Amino acid sequence: MSDPSTYRDSTQIVLPIGALDDLEDELTEQFTVTVFEQGEVVRIIGSPVEIRDASDFLARHGIALP
Repeated sequence: MSDPSTYRDSTQIVLPIGALDDLEDELTEQFTVTVFEQGEVVRIIGSPVEIRDASDFLARHGIALP
């Protein structure tokens, strides 16, 4: 059976609070993702395809992904 963390990693991006300061609106307009704060992190949740494209978008805007 597959490890659930494998699926979780492909359907979410976890960043520190403040990482999306000026990009959140543009991110949610361009991609079908949900963004919410949880404690000290921001979670971006979406399908594996949307998360991959959102990751590329964030990297182009200088946000280092873990």
